[in-house]
Amino acid sequence: MIYADHAATTKMSRAAMDAMRICMEQTWGNPSSLHDVGQNAALALWAARERVAACIGACPEEIYFTSGGTEADNWAILSAAYEGAKKGKRHIVSTAFEHHAVLECLQRLKGQGFEVELLDVCEKGTVSRQQVAAAIRKDTCLVTVMYANNEIGSILPVEQIGEVCREKKVVFHTDAVQAAGHLPVDVGTQHIDMLSLSAHKFHGPKGVGALYVRKGIAIQPLLAGGAQERGRRAGTENVPAIVSMAAALEEACAGMEAHTKKLLLLRDRLIAGLSAIPHSSLNGERSNRLPGNVSFCFEGVEGESLLLLLDDKGICASSGSACTSGSLEPSHVLLAIGRSPEVAHGSLRLTLDVENTQEEVDKICRAVSEAVERLRFMSPVWKDKVSGKKPFAL
Repeated sequence: MIYADHAATTKMSRAAMDAMRICMEQTWGNPSSLHDVGQNAALALWAARERVAACIGACPEEIYFTSGGTEADNWAILSAAYEGAKKGKRHIVSTAFEHHAVLECLQRLKGQGFEVELLDVCEKGTVSRQQVAAAIRKDTCLVTVMYANNEIGSILPVEQIGEVCREKKVVFHTDAVQAAGHLPVDVGTQHIDMLSLSAHKFHGPKGVGALYVRKGIAIQPLLAGGAQERGRRAGTENVPAIVSMAAALEEACAGMEAHTKKLLLLRDRLIAGLSAIPHSSLNGERSNRLPGNVSFCFEGVEGESLLLLLDDKGICASSGSACTSGSLEPSHVLLAIGRSPEVAHGSLRLTLDVENTQEEVDKICRAVSEAVERLRFMSPVWKDKVSGKKPFAL
């Protein structure tokens, strides 16, 4: 089997599994308990907070643990919106190709009377500082723009966006779920006020994440209950998962430079191989993308059929975000960068990790080429295009 769907989830690393096992055996107490067993867990929790903070240039007091990226996104956005509303600010700026954890949250706020402005995305899959600056108004309470897109891998200019938000005194949140552990993050130099991350995207466990909140930024509790996470996030902390996440993030950041060097070679080899398929097109820019991300559209092909044929060949891939798997609608990300619905339906996302090899990349290229050819051979629409009855889109 060749696993090429690391943007959906990653296998837990040995370091993450060892950290979790040791914590479950030795510091299994409730960190809110005052006895020694509980306080040992509290110490492990604080140490993990310090380690996560160090990986992104934050202070430990600015880290809050969550159940994952979706909760962190919702918490940041809702808090900023409700705090802004107290001051009469109900305008929010985001982009048209955010993750659904952001877009659905913004849709909820629209129903509560907030005005949401989604910036257009260029065909390269990014927005500019100038776009953000032009969109910010006196009543803007939040700008939320992802660090890197989860489907096409494009990297956005978060430092420049953060800089303009800081100049205009507007809270800036970034969904860094795909970036953390894969791209350098420094919340200070990048002028980030709030940042979301999720452990299972960098070889940590599922069901745990974190929200960074800069000192001085007010947040409202999303969950009601106990006084955990300094009174801002109720619920007994999952200490083994949190400790495991800290170990995974440290390991990912320590090996980032070497991993990136290898992944760039694999990624570019895969792009070159798939580009040889007629009437195919890379989604997003060739260079400004996550090191392991390759997203293509193939004209005359349905993405789900392509995935099934690849699965038969032992290749695990996706057509886009795993969170929208099963949807018959074309990807909102691909539509946002200008793909037609017809072309967007023929998308394939391959996301690599350092465990992948050149031999696997070459096998993927051959398998995709054969699968595309087979699907086109069976397609009456493709026959019309080849005969000239219908025009090619790519």
